[in-house]
Amino acid sequence: MVQRDISSGDLVDEATLSLDELARACSVETSWIIERIENGLLADGSAYVASWRFTSYDLTRARRMHQLERDFEAAPELAALATDLIEENQRLKDRLRAVGR
Repeated sequence: MVQRDISSGDLVDEATLSLDELARACSVETSWIIERIENGLLADGSAYVASWRFTSYDLTRARRMHQLERDFEAAPELAALATDLIEENQRLKDRLRAVGR
């Protein structure tokens, strides 16, 4: 049986990833993650981040930012802004769905 690294999927509940696991799951170097954290573009400064643990939200955001940077050659700041807008759009859709629209 061949073992393969899992590079897709989502975390659920309170499971967290280390810096290395997050980087591996996003197919980036750890320096990519650290640079975006230091610039305030990734992670929210929670206790998890202070201990270098990352949530499923961080994983989704990092993957989305990396994809935008890679596919559109976007600057990190632009990728973070686009990610913010995508996330806000999803929150608004969820609210509409919750009120039955």
